[in-house]
Amino acid sequence: MKIIVTGATGLIGTAIVTKLIARGDHVTILSRGEPSKSDIQGAEYVKWTPGQEGEWQNAVDSKDGIIHLAGASIFGRRWNEDYKKEILNSRESGTRSIVDAIAKAGNKPKVLVSASGIGYYGKDTGEKIITEADPPGDDFLAEVCRVWEAEAAKAESYDVRRVSIRTAIVLDKNEGALNRMLLPFRLFAGGPLGSGEQWFSWIHIDDLSDIYIRALDDSLISGVINGGSPGPVKMKSFADTLGKVMHRPSWFRVPEFLMKIILGEAAEFVTGGQKVIPERLNNMNYKFKYPDVRMALENLLSKK
Repeated sequence: MKIIVTGATGLIGTAIVTKLIARGDHVTILSRGEPSKSDIQGAEYVKWTPGQEGEWQNAVDSKDGIIHLAGASIFGRRWNEDYKKEILNSRESGTRSIVDAIAKAGNKPKVLVSASGIGYYGKDTGEKIITEADPPGDDFLAEVCRVWEAEAAKAESYDVRRVSIRTAIVLDKNEGALNRMLLPFRLFAGGPLGSGEQWFSWIHIDDLSDIYIRALDDSLISGVINGGSPGPVKMKSFADTLGKVMHRPSWFRVPEFLMKIILGEAAEFVTGGQKVIPERLNNMNYKFKYPDVRMALENLLSKK
């Protein structure tokens, strides 16, 4: 298959592109910067300017599918009004650019698989079990996800199958949330974030990259799917399990006021929580490699 990927050098994109290349697909990466020697080998790079027309749009023609991941990091910086605008605009204008390129293509791709997030459901949904049928929340990140998905859905008007994957917290030892928690545990100062009683919906990077590729390949999948493990846990349980896997205590709770100092408004999306279930994947009898959090952490942190 001939596949375009945006956001390919991030945590999720790297895992997906590596698997696509390994199975023999031709991957074209739309990149805002010039590729470096450390970038993914075996892929074609095309310079991309989100929000602007250009020669990059020709790359969309005659491709089989697009995986669209690009957007400013949600937790890349402390939130202020300018950074919140960047988070929203990068997703809205970037996704709109991709759909505009699809509209102009003579031979259109069959599928657009676009990222979204479980932030769609709101920053704190308490004990409620959340599935794809639940409505959006009313906070900033919910609005970002709603706009993001709405832009991607416009591809359907060009007879292109669209899948939006509402991604949970991705577990990977080299990047992301888990990576940031490792040092405190190594220093015997690890523990839960916030109260510890909030639900923590997570997914192993290997499972998530497989889900994206399944959405790319399976013509029966369309619309929205929750990209999270079937086994969400309370934050305290996650921290306790991480401590056991690392042979470290989980004593030192990070208080909410400290997280607000570090993250600003974004802290609310860490101290809140959602019990998100991948109902559509479960109904497809999708087999997760790592449905259990201990199994996932042991795989990621083993000394292989």
